[in-house]
Amino acid sequence: MTDLTLVQAVNRALHEALSTDPDVLILGEDVGVNGGVFRATEGLQKEFGSERVIDTPLSETGIVGAAVGMALYGLKPVAEIQFLDFIYPAFDQIVSEVAKFRYRSGGQYPCHVVIRTPYGGGIKGGLYHSQSSEAYFAHTAGLKVIVPSNPADAKGLLLTAIHDEDPVLFLEPKRIYRSVTGEVPDGDHRVPFGQAATVREGSDVSVFAYGAMLPQAVQAAEALSSEGVQAEVIDLRSLVPLDEKAVLASVEKTGRAVIVHEAPRFCGYGAELAALLAEKALYSLKAPVARVTGFDTPFPYALEHVYLPNAERIAHAVRTTARAS
Repeated sequence: MTDLTLVQAVNRALHEALSTDPDVLILGEDVGVNGGVFRATEGLQKEFGSERVIDTPLSETGIVGAAVGMALYGLKPVAEIQFLDFIYPAFDQIVSEVAKFRYRSGGQYPCHVVIRTPYGGGIKGGLYHSQSSEAYFAHTAGLKVIVPSNPADAKGLLLTAIHDEDPVLFLEPKRIYRSVTGEVPDGDHRVPFGQAATVREGSDVSVFAYGAMLPQAVQAAEALSSEGVQAEVIDLRSLVPLDEKAVLASVEKTGRAVIVHEAPRFCGYGAELAALLAEKALYSLKAPVARVTGFDTPFPYALEHVYLPNAERIAHAVRTTARAS
């Protein structure tokens, strides 16, 4: 076990994959000499060479398109998009090609691609470096969408993604790249997809979160315990596939639910969770499902602290939901 930050854990996962599988390679803007804008790939080109850690032109379409071609020839490309905000030029490649190849080929071509990208706010990046558009991709059949919230999961989920036969969009919460540390298992540590984690046990309200919102949800739950409200905090980890059993089991126990994400509220990922609870846990609910989210506006610069959900906003929603009848 080694104590690492989240971004260091990502680097360790990539190093492990490159070391053990000659078919794995990394490509993206500045991933080589500079080690990536957040240094997630630092040192990898020096150790593994420029043919396996490839600096590409500034073309997201080209990066993902090249990754598709590599995957169809049996390689396992890990493509980095510098910010999720920059992924849209490659949107057609992702939803029309990456997500469809396995289906359209009857399983002959699995299109073994991982797309890593930092997402979300918290670094004063303004509207072009702070978006959380995970719902676009969760809506796309054929893609898996994964969001770690801690270093151990960052390494374990990324290694699972690299060795998964389906294409994976791996969203890294840049807000907590260096602010969250934890023990990370050495070697080939993998965390399975589709398994949520109960981070805090509780009996009064279920709080569902992922990525950078998970620490905020835990902070809110801890603060509320002094008021006699025991919130259960569930880290989804895997948006697609979703661990429906864990979501439903938690709400069947507590009877109440609060969903947290920093993406805009309208048609955000939380809407799918709310629909799931309405369809399959309606008779367990003792209060309406609450959502704590970003706002339905472009992401602001000066008012970032207002836009992003924080522990205080989450605690207010949990408190209100716990007292509702």
